[in-house]
Amino acid sequence: MKTIKSKRDFERVFRGGRRNNHPLVRLSVSPVEGDAGERVAFVAAKRLGNAVCRNRCKRVLRAAAREAGFPPKGYEVILFATNATRTASSVEVAAALGKLARRIHA
Repeated sequence: MKTIKSKRDFERVFRGGRRNNHPLVRLSVSPVEGDAGERVAFVAAKRLGNAVCRNRCKRVLRAAAREAGFPPKGYEVILFATNATRTASSVEVAAALGKLARRIHA
């Protein structure tokens, strides 16, 4: 799984992408441009808590993305942790990502 690292690429996906929400995770998705390939970014805002909490949220998002087969072919995705992500398991978040993936392809 490749990650979005540059601020420019992150801003392009965030500003130009479609957004989908679920209580456990929010995402912004944009079609791949050029030969970048499918990539994903994980975000946990400071308002979620201290560094330990934010790092746990990102670990849960990464594990859920692996379980759900993210990112989908042809897309770059940014996954945002929510307050509910703090107490959720990666299996629960993976199920939420599966639902959001069906919305992307619809």
